[in-house]
Amino acid sequence: MTGTDFVALCFFLGCWFVFDGLVSGRFALIKRQSLTGAMLIHRKRWMQTALARDLRMIDTQILSGLQNGTAFFASTSIFAIGGCFALMGEADTAQMLFDDLPGLIPSTRAAFEMKACGLAAIFGYSFFKFGWSYRLFNYNTILFGGLPMGATAVEDRQTLARMAERVAEVNIIAARHFNTGLRAIFLSIGYLGWFLGPYFFMASTAFVFTILLRRQYFSDARKTILQATLSENGDAE
Repeated sequence: MTGTDFVALCFFLGCWFVFDGLVSGRFALIKRQSLTGAMLIHRKRWMQTALARDLRMIDTQILSGLQNGTAFFASTSIFAIGGCFALMGEADTAQMLFDDLPGLIPSTRAAFEMKACGLAAIFGYSFFKFGWSYRLFNYNTILFGGLPMGATAVEDRQTLARMAERVAEVNIIAARHFNTGLRAIFLSIGYLGWFLGPYFFMASTAFVFTILLRRQYFSDARKTILQATLSENGDAE
């Protein structure tokens, strides 16, 4: 492990921290609304609209789809962790393959195993996020089932609106943890560049960071979703 390796690792963690702060709203460095932030409005709108429906099969199917998607990525994270340990078991073979590539900085077996452990830690982090998100989506389904039917909802609209708001908040929290876990998987692609060297590591991290930034703030999907919320926020940059 050279000084350049530690600089590249700090660059990776810094990009992760900054991007997470931008999307979560902790950092106000970008005035544009993110794609994730725009979807929060539609999650709340969804729960308010569900109050007016007597038959909510569509809503339960959506909730089931959210749970299944979260379970899929949680399982994927477990398999990825197993792959990282298998990689450490074949460290000598993998190291020989990397050493044969031209233009790479020579590394040691210990450094290779440390990099593999770091990759396993990223997937472990994503698994805990997906696992908690799956549980929250499960709670969200139970809370959603407690919403009164449309015929009863006429009696006290304010109370029912507050109930729907609480259900939407749990859904938003679950989605936040899901997005955090998914972000870890995306950034793990940039982490793979470290096996080729610290300069490849920084380049791959910057590449993935640029892609994620574009999707959140400059993509066609963001533009379309913001156009759908014009009636509420009045502006789509």
